Amino acid sequence: MSSIKVNIDWMEDMAFETEINGHKLILDADESVGGKDRGPRPKPLTLVSLGGCTGMDVVSILNKMRVNFESCRVSIEAEQTDEHPKYYHKIHLTYIFKGNDLPMAKLDKAVNLSQDRYCGVSTMLRNRAELTYEIVIEK
Repeated sequence: MSSIKVNIDWMEDMAFETEINGHKLILDADESVGGKDRGPRPKPLTLVSLGGCTGMDVVSILNKMRVNFESCRVSIEAEQTDEHPKYYHKIHLTYIFKGNDLPMAKLDKAVNLSQDRYCGVSTMLRNRAELTYEIVIEK
């Protein structure tokens, strides 16, 4: 089993800074709660992590299947609970592909493999949220 350690250092007000894989990131809150809006909020970054994790899986799998596509976008919508602790209880992913003659069966297989086997972020979130997805092919 491997482990990872990250540090989140308080800067001032509601701002924190971290460095991940050599990349600095500032997290901050909205001005209405004491922040200065210097960076993204932590919770939406969870959705970014989900989209990045599954998107990288899907692209890798499709490349191995020799599926040529022009673009791949993962669009994520989440519903948050009203009571504290507020968390995403429903998350819907839309995988949007562009390309000519894209084989839906292979797209579906790549997305299913990511969701069911490879994407660790999906696995973590599925323990607390209802995760659903769909695949869209745009011309």
